[in-house]
Amino acid sequence: MDITFNKNEDLNKQSVYELKTRLKKIYAGGGEKNAAKQKAKGKMLARERIAYLIDKESEFLEVGAFAADGMYEEQGGCPSAGVVSGIGYVSGRQCMIIANDATVKAGAWFPMTAKKNLRAQEIAMENRLPVIYLVDSAGVYLPMQDEIFPDKEHFGRMFRNNALMSSDGIVQISAIMGSCVAGGAYLPIMSDEAMIVEGTGSVFLAGSYLVKSAIGEDVDNETLGGATTHCEISGVTDYKHPNDQTCLDSIKKIMSMLGAPQSAGFDRIKPVQPLFPQEEIYGLLPENREKPYDMVELIKRLVDNSELEEYKKEYGQSIICGLARVDGWAVGIVANQRKVVKSKKGEMQFGGVIYSDSADKAARFIMNCNQKKIPLVFLQDVTGFMVGSRSEQGGIIKDGAKMVNAVANSVVPKFTIILGNSYGAGNYAMCGKAYDPRLIYAWPSAKIAVMGGSQAAKTLLQIQEASLKAKGETITLEEEAELLKEITDKYNRQTTPYYAASRLWVDGIIDPLETRKVISMGIEAANQSPIKKQFNVGIIQT
Repeated sequence: MDITFNKNEDLNKQSVYELKTRLKKIYAGGGEKNAAKQKAKGKMLARERIAYLIDKESEFLEVGAFAADGMYEEQGGCPSAGVVSGIGYVSGRQCMIIANDATVKAGAWFPMTAKKNLRAQEIAMENRLPVIYLVDSAGVYLPMQDEIFPDKEHFGRMFRNNALMSSDGIVQISAIMGSCVAGGAYLPIMSDEAMIVEGTGSVFLAGSYLVKSAIGEDVDNETLGGATTHCEISGVTDYKHPNDQTCLDSIKKIMSMLGAPQSAGFDRIKPVQPLFPQEEIYGLLPENREKPYDMVELIKRLVDNSELEEYKKEYGQSIICGLARVDGWAVGIVANQRKVVKSKKGEMQFGGVIYSDSADKAARFIMNCNQKKIPLVFLQDVTGFMVGSRSEQGGIIKDGAKMVNAVANSVVPKFTIILGNSYGAGNYAMCGKAYDPRLIYAWPSAKIAVMGGSQAAKTLLQIQEASLKAKGETITLEEEAELLKEITDKYNRQTTPYYAASRLWVDGIIDPLETRKVISMGIEAANQSPIKKQFNVGIIQT
């Protein structure tokens, strides 16, 4: 291996180490002191509950681990938005698990908590996954109620989703393992079955303090909404359990009796590992986002037996399209080629840029995959569409629109992995978050923004200078350099995958070696939701 490979390997491994270090801190939730308080009540922690619930030695794909990372600092932070969610296997059945973390502000709901819960429900609804709610929450975080309560994508949308899933035959099971207050009380009771843990679980529309102030009644929380009240008097809950473990065992038993899901019929054969070692990705991916590399070499380390059946290989070379298998599943891959290529017309094309011919090719390939019922995998390292008079006269907008149309109207499940750059309209054409990928994950090397940092910073500097000039002010070269650095640093902070993951623009950040697992578990989930909508791109510019 050459010096460049070794340098890339060292830097990418350092990035993965940083990722794992940051995740370890997030996994600690509200910290040891708050964890000890929960343990003193005889409760398991949120992540312990999930670990106990899922099948031994099975995979768990976390969704939104970095949600709210670096946000709400004035409120003391909210690791993982105070809730743990992800796809796991319970009694052999793939399902979505959503567990409140009571070590973080007593499991109170922040704005990002609502967004994360809705994302988890969206994944469950798209893939018809059973949902298991492990409820332990003090309800809405009142100081921020205006950002959580009344809007369409706020707290109330979750109960609307409960009702829609029930109507659509998607199984929902809830366990009340701690507080369950006010509007939040509807979640477990709108599930198919609700169980409650004696002594720690309670569910009511208003707690004892609010009851006292509202109607003057003196009553303790246990009498108001404990396990005995709701299992023996009101009939609100269906099962009563002495502790967390027996409650989780009951969920496992119910899950073991579910009828088999329908199949979408996506093709799978016996999985095989890539022929080339996956670990070589670290050395092949440049440490600098502007440096070229051959995307085909990365694909060979992600797909079964390193085999890629390339579509229109010599045409539109700045996008690679081809059929392959990932963990046995048939997939159609759409990936940005990052090396400089030469078209048969003699045009040199920059890596990571979408040209008319590559957009045309990708649109046709996406339509082909819809015709053949093959899930799509997008590997993003895109700087945008080609600009300039030559491209405009060649109809770049028309061809770009064709590709965006095909992506938007696809009915097969789509999965997006952001390896490197994800800039501007390139993000859209390559199935960014706005285009409903079933799952979207980023590598630590990802950069997500409307344009590259240096271009954006210079544009922003020009705007600021024009504003100062209009006021009759001028700045020195030293002040200009300082302002440019300040703008660049702020912009670069906002383009990191961590910034994106904290706001749920991506479902998470993964070690590149987890890519096959994400795609495979994603298609397995999607395979439980038969395609009902016919593929139709509508009117396209040809």
